[in-house]
Amino acid sequence: MDLSIVIPLFNEEESLPELEAWIRKVVEREGYSYEIIMVDDGSKDKSWSVIEDLHSKNPKVKGIKFRRNYGKSAGLNVGFAATQGDVVITMDADLQDSPEEIPELYRMIKEEGYDMVSGWKKVRHDPMFTKNLPSKFYNWTARRLTGIMLHDFNCGLKSYSSRVVKSVEVYGEMHRYIPVLAKWAGFKNIGEKVVQHQERKYGVTKFGLERFIRGPLDLISVIFMSRFGKRPMHFFGALGAVFFVIGFLILGGLSVAKLMYQEYGITERPLFFLGILVLIIGTQLFLTGFLAEMISRNAVDRNNYLIEKRHE
Repeated sequence: MDLSIVIPLFNEEESLPELEAWIRKVVEREGYSYEIIMVDDGSKDKSWSVIEDLHSKNPKVKGIKFRRNYGKSAGLNVGFAATQGDVVITMDADLQDSPEEIPELYRMIKEEGYDMVSGWKKVRHDPMFTKNLPSKFYNWTARRLTGIMLHDFNCGLKSYSSRVVKSVEVYGEMHRYIPVLAKWAGFKNIGEKVVQHQERKYGVTKFGLERFIRGPLDLISVIFMSRFGKRPMHFFGALGAVFFVIGFLILGGLSVAKLMYQEYGITERPLFFLGILVLIIGTQLFLTGFLAEMISRNAVDRNNYLIEKRHE
């Protein structure tokens, strides 16, 4: 199969028929063999009934329904597992992503050899202060921390080689940082394409103020896991050693001063308590690293490594 299109959705009954017709027109014009996988993330409207109706008319439309709302990342993860196409394209169900971008996204994977291509909504139709400015800040921060020079990490319109989607696990709110997960898995040929951003035609956005908290926390998580997931002692141990040495030097300096000047009162000085505090923090961080290392070494996937090629 040439193409799998994964569409996670929540309460999008109005847009689904129009979206399916638009996708079908584009991919059949290009002559692709394809499937459309719609993942209903516990919708409360008639989205699932619409998916069933679309499937009855076009068997290439496939549906997966969650019993409750798990989030976009869960929808993508389950959708990725179900794909059969050589190229996988993700898009939102609200008609803000244009299916007309599909042929070029497909070509960049198949002909230019990219592992992944991320859309860049250079011109956006979102509110400036509630979405545009926070998005620019998060993207700037993600570029600095990850070294991946993308302008729009959170764009829902992306294309992937099938190897990528079968190698990454998307959870929490990690759909924002799939390029980071792909790089962590060894897929470093990541491209970008300017894509058209359509104005929302039906309904309202499904992401509230909580994204301002979850987004940064998940960025920290993915950065830590990518660098120290299999060697947590390198992070906690090093940090703990620094704190321990600082505390030891503070207390050592106070002890030397006490030996040289008998009247010198150690316990009456705030520096004494600071030294003890820093020493305790250092010890706790070191023990945290040790316990995390023990857990990591005994995890069932401790030797789960992605192998590019094998000769047997």
